[in-house]
Amino acid sequence: MTQHAATPPPTPPGSDASPSATPWWRVFRGWPTAARWAVYVALGLVLVLVAGLVVGWVFYRTPLPQTDGELAVPGLQARVEVVRDDMGIAQIYADSDADLMRAQGFVHAQERFFEMDVRRHVTAGRLSELFGETGLETDKFIRTMGWRAVAEEEVALLEPETREALEQYAAGVNAYLDQHDPAGIAVEYTLLRLGGLTYTPEPWTAVDSLAWLKAMAWDLRGNMADEMDRVIAGLDHDPAEVDQLYPPYDEQAHRPIVTQGAVVDGVYEQDATRNATRKPQRPAYPAAAVDELERLSDDVAALPALLGKGDGIGSNSWVVDGEHSATGMPLLANDPHLGISQPGIWMQLGLHCRTIDEDCTLDVAGFTFSGVPGVIIGHNADIAWGFTNLGPDVSDLYLEQVRAGEWKYDGEWRPLEQHTETIKVRDGEDFTFQVRSTDHGPLLSDVSPEISSVGANAPADPEDPEATADRGNGYAVALQWTALQPGPTADAIFDLNRASDWESFREAASRFDVPAQNLVYADRAGHIGYQAPGRVPIRKSGNDGRLPAPGWLPENDWTGDYVPFTALPSVLDPDEGFVVTANQAVVGSDYPYQLTTDWDRGYRSQRIRDLIEAEGDLSVSEMAQIQLDEHNPLAPTLVPYLLDVELPRGYYSRGQQLLREWDFQDHADSGAAAYFNVVWSNLLRLTFHDELRERIWPTGGDRWFGVMEGLLTAPAGPWWDDLTTDDVETRDDILRQAMIEARDEMTERQARNADDWTWGHLHRLNLHSSTLGESGIGAIERLVNRDGAEVGGGSSVVNATGWDATDGYAVTSAPSMRMVVSLADFDDSRWVNLTGVSGHPASDHYDDQTELFVEGRTLPWLFSREAVEEAADDTLVLVPSAGD
Repeated sequence: MTQHAATPPPTPPGSDASPSATPWWRVFRGWPTAARWAVYVALGLVLVLVAGLVVGWVFYRTPLPQTDGELAVPGLQARVEVVRDDMGIAQIYADSDADLMRAQGFVHAQERFFEMDVRRHVTAGRLSELFGETGLETDKFIRTMGWRAVAEEEVALLEPETREALEQYAAGVNAYLDQHDPAGIAVEYTLLRLGGLTYTPEPWTAVDSLAWLKAMAWDLRGNMADEMDRVIAGLDHDPAEVDQLYPPYDEQAHRPIVTQGAVVDGVYEQDATRNATRKPQRPAYPAAAVDELERLSDDVAALPALLGKGDGIGSNSWVVDGEHSATGMPLLANDPHLGISQPGIWMQLGLHCRTIDEDCTLDVAGFTFSGVPGVIIGHNADIAWGFTNLGPDVSDLYLEQVRAGEWKYDGEWRPLEQHTETIKVRDGEDFTFQVRSTDHGPLLSDVSPEISSVGANAPADPEDPEATADRGNGYAVALQWTALQPGPTADAIFDLNRASDWESFREAASRFDVPAQNLVYADRAGHIGYQAPGRVPIRKSGNDGRLPAPGWLPENDWTGDYVPFTALPSVLDPDEGFVVTANQAVVGSDYPYQLTTDWDRGYRSQRIRDLIEAEGDLSVSEMAQIQLDEHNPLAPTLVPYLLDVELPRGYYSRGQQLLREWDFQDHADSGAAAYFNVVWSNLLRLTFHDELRERIWPTGGDRWFGVMEGLLTAPAGPWWDDLTTDDVETRDDILRQAMIEARDEMTERQARNADDWTWGHLHRLNLHSSTLGESGIGAIERLVNRDGAEVGGGSSVVNATGWDATDGYAVTSAPSMRMVVSLADFDDSRWVNLTGVSGHPASDHYDDQTELFVEGRTLPWLFSREAVEEAADDTLVLVPSAGD
């Protein structure tokens, strides 16, 4: 048998085994078929992966807008310049208001259209069209309240100039949409399409812009949650105990906003003397209990929130006159506290007429809402203004007796107003339901099992016990709310943008119906001031607004009148030389009209007042530094009690030792702050969870600070006793247990060594997209969310990074922006956004201000044309289309 020489193994590609090495590709052809196919498959997978990455990168970056060069925009009258700085912040220059509005719509659509589109789906009750059944509950609420229908009615009430601005803005948005397919508008549309949604955005309309103002009003509407929570607390506690959970505002410890003046003959006069003999314009409203509602279910829940919810929703704003300013002219600061999101609520922008004349009236810059024309907060060439939520009680829940298609009022049955709504649901059947209303408002209980329980547990009407037989779940619950009545708030936005002095500012404020805001003011003439605006209802004597009221009794109605604008508190050039607003009481308890009893407790406002008074002359940087103050207002009261408690030496006393040297600042790098806040969370749980139903467990905000301050003075009070044990606990027992459990929690969450603790490790700023950022798909969430920043501050701290004690320590609300305006030189002003101006995750400006924000830094806020041009990074010229 002939033997053949063994075949040598193939030479690997690229080797040089001999001086005349065979080319690797020839050797490769000699490999076994299986080996070659394995290489083919591997190479194919690599190519597919690379191609996928390239395609994905292209789709990711495709929506990034053009920011330089020239673009044609149909309908423009003349050339418009969009000058962006290195942070992408746009300043728009034009020769007419119409072109400014059209350009603003175009720029908003460039940067934030997906956000705008989601907002209009929310406010129209159409989220389900984009996101399926997950949006259905919100859609039912919004349709029931009829936000978009109210917005449609408002269009006709607005001034012609405002309607024209809204139309021009919409035309600018639509010009951008017409030039791009969905994949070129936002990467979110590509992701939704990959998920099976075939969708093209509809044209923008003026109503879309107006409807977003309803979302603003909803989250800033006042005390609806407190109305329901008082009822739930009353199920298990007597009125005196409930009152302990809602302590009265202490106007001696925490000064109101306006500290001078009185209402005289229906007009708030700042120089009038307050005294016990002056005649009130209306009698005081009695704090009557609503006994019929004390047995309600503990399932009452808060309604959907859009800008944020909870104790952290508020703001700081203050203004000082020239005598308190190092510049010799007023300084104005503002930082609204809203729910956190990615992108953030605000978009910085300027609107500038090259020449101010009859056709071009705007020269204004500040913070805007995508989807809404004009500037919401900022300054023009003459004045500056800031907002904080006034928080008046502008909504009431009414318990209604219903049967079939009727509701009872003043002993008679009346027909319910009814209409049908149909909600389209992505990947599901259309949902059709009836919306029913009484004269008070829509029946929210028809779409909310939680609110329905308010009525289900109410007793029968003793005068008509048979009415209960046909009421289904029980009494229905209606919502009466000022925002469900058409109003001219959009006029107020443009009037503020054009105001030039105190009189025109107040005229603008008089149209700011909802949401009612504290307005602070400063002008280039050196004046400062404050004005409370808003449509605040006057109630009849049977209803104080603190609890849901029986709707069948006429004495619980609103009168149909509102607190006159002239009687709302205001002050120009106050004697103190400054105005501080931080959601505290607007005015003292001797004010003749009822605004609300549920003010913020005033810890932030008093701290700001103290810092202003201690500082003397404030510079722009010192104003900004006050915004970063992290003094915990509860700590000076609670820490001495904690230090008096004996703990086992060593492990359990280490956290207590940190408190001995603590300066009460909730700094991100503070171990003492971390320990204190964890003690506070445990103290709330140990004190109240055994006594209260889960729906009203304490969140830890300003009201609970006030509650705890009261309880600490009664060491053997009943709230301290733990009802789950056979013993009778006292204050010190609970304080000791809270510190022991806090020590164990800190060890578990961070480190055994207390020297390694930091508050920022627990208190993280996680910025999420409200839609795709909560999709549950990790890759998509990583694309759109920005997580993990460690921050200081806390609830009711001036640097108000709020957190919820029922849900960990992560930030739930925060300053949505910070600004300081110098009336001496606008170019010396400073501003910063929570995230960035862009809504595109691929953009450098999606989150480029977050690091600045976390570190407490700000950006120059340039206003003069010369300064803007010097800082310009890109200039986009918008020109009329050839056919225009």
